[in-house]
Amino acid sequence: MTEAAPTTLADLRAEIDRIDSEMHALLMERSSIIETLIAIKNTQVSGSAFRPGREADMMKRLALRHKGLLPLDTIEGIWRIIIATFTYVQAHYSVHADVSGGDAAMRDSARFHFGFTVPFVTHEDARAVIKAVADSAGDLGIFRMDQGASAGIWWRDLIGSDAPKIIARLPFIERPDHPAGTPVYCVAKPLADAAVREIVLYAARVERWSEVLRSGLAQHLAEVSASAADGSHLSLLVAASGEVDQSAIRKALEPAGLSDFSEIGSHAARFAVKSVR
Repeated sequence: MTEAAPTTLADLRAEIDRIDSEMHALLMERSSIIETLIAIKNTQVSGSAFRPGREADMMKRLALRHKGLLPLDTIEGIWRIIIATFTYVQAHYSVHADVSGGDAAMRDSARFHFGFTVPFVTHEDARAVIKAVADSAGDLGIFRMDQGASAGIWWRDLIGSDAPKIIARLPFIERPDHPAGTPVYCVAKPLADAAVREIVLYAARVERWSEVLRSGLAQHLAEVSASAADGSHLSLLVAASGEVDQSAIRKALEPAGLSDFSEIGSHAARFAVKSVR
């Protein structure tokens, strides 16, 4: 048997060039399919192409199958740009961001998850982001989850059938030292047919806080994510498992003097992986 000649540096470079060419061809093929999709679905209406549930599922599968030398950060970033950019070419949108906690972290989050093709617009707080999304044809908004008391009761701006809703929690893949690891909510105009409901969010107003309230929510796989004084009442942002009927969440809040209760969005559950770097 004749032994194969050893692979040369030139051979390896030629193989890399072949792979690069095939990747480019596949992206162009994907673009052609998107063109057909636009024609079939008529998605040239701003915001109509968002599919947060599908995106979260794609990112989970990506993390589970990834292996080898290439860092997960890189492959996740590439896929996020592919997804966000092809969404953009289907229906143009901008990303509005609250930079009250610092521009760098929010810009990193926006660019990592949506790339550089999608326009990036800054605002002074979360409520301004929500208003910008409400006033747009179909833009997205992002702001930190840990807003703090000074941010006001921003979640009440999401109440109402036509008001923006939380559609995602970013990053999709969580791990230590994530390059865009600031936890943010992503809001958009209502996407009932595309929403993922692993975690459902509610705005509630009660008369008072109590340990009974906290333990009652915990029994139903729910917790208070944020709270703020609301006149003589207390406004709450409640996060609950989508497997729990909202009537059970409402009932757990009633002993605290519940006077208002509204669903304001939903998102995929946290998906954590260990860093391989």
